[in-house]
Amino acid sequence: MNSQPLQVENTFRIDRIRAAADAVAAVAAQDAAAVDRDSRFPAAAFAAAREHRLLGIQVPQRLGGEGAELAQMLQVAYKLGRACASTGMVFAMHQIKVACIVRHNHGNPWHESMLRRLCAEQLLLASSTTEGTGGGNVRASEAPIERIGEERIRLERRATVISYGAEADGIVTTARRAPDSPASDQVLAVFLKSDYVLEPLVGWDTLGMRGTSSRGFTLRANGLPEQLLPDAYEKIHAATMVPFAHLLWSSVWAGIAASALDRAQQFLRFAARQSGGQMPPGAAHFTRGSTELRTLNALIDSTRRAFEQLEMDERRLQDNDFQIALQSHKVQASELAQSIVLSALRATGLSGYRNDGDYSVSRHLRDVLSGPIMINNDRILTNLTGSTLMTPVPTLPVSTL
Repeated sequence: MNSQPLQVENTFRIDRIRAAADAVAAVAAQDAAAVDRDSRFPAAAFAAAREHRLLGIQVPQRLGGEGAELAQMLQVAYKLGRACASTGMVFAMHQIKVACIVRHNHGNPWHESMLRRLCAEQLLLASSTTEGTGGGNVRASEAPIERIGEERIRLERRATVISYGAEADGIVTTARRAPDSPASDQVLAVFLKSDYVLEPLVGWDTLGMRGTSSRGFTLRANGLPEQLLPDAYEKIHAATMVPFAHLLWSSVWAGIAASALDRAQQFLRFAARQSGGQMPPGAAHFTRGSTELRTLNALIDSTRRAFEQLEMDERRLQDNDFQIALQSHKVQASELAQSIVLSALRATGLSGYRNDGDYSVSRHLRDVLSGPIMINNDRILTNLTGSTLMTPVPTLPVSTL
């Protein structure tokens, strides 16, 4: 069979996604300072994302999407994060939810119809996994799915955070399977805007990531039983939620770090010209930051490749060593990105410390500081302690030793 037409089609599709990402990033960059200053959702960037049909790229082509691979989505998240952290993070969270539906609907007609509509209308999906006293423990839910006769379900959930909930066209939420189920027996439900109402609980006036509009709401939803994904959330969490979240988030953080280094590089070049070629005292920090960014990019690529080798093998995806590696990836990536931006700050000195001026990295630092507290690194490391204590201490993987 001649594979050339397929190769040409794939190249065209990749080029289209790349061009769309560049166009949206240009809009996001123009609006980034105002989005941060006013703590508002990046509406202009997402109007552009809809115009360029970027929200449905992951959906299979038979359902109207582009069938984009994970590597392509990571590149888009990186570009958008480099332009505007909030835009990149909203895109990442949306794609995490789409991944859960694409990978776990098992041909469910309601979900496939919803994915067709998502592509046609470029719907934006928000995530609700944080609630009540459980905080960031996404593997426990307080609010249950309640049955209304045989044909309807309802959910009332006090969600302390629903990022861009008021701006989204739908919400994908965890819930207890039933009122008598334990907190860890969870399902994932997909509700569209016509299915729910939001009652404000908590505002969003934060240090960084201000444009994600991650306010808290009481979510009151009413829908069909078919709107629950067939797979248990335990399976979705291990096979899709964790790998897609940690890879997409870390790509956004890498984009933020790269943008901060862009500014540091511009500052150092300007300063060297002004001083006859003499480098400012902080120049060495730029070198350190550039090296760390290469390390971060390599980490993301390595974790992506490891996931793609296993993604069709449910047993190996839930293997203890692989889950430890995924969780550790998030910790390493968020802390590396933070270190890179701090290096950019030290390279730029007062010019980077200022909130104004072409070389300011203030916004980048405030945004990247969110990384270690999105699913708190301390919580991750504490949860991993039991597993790592039962695992041999790693050795150098060189066959000759």
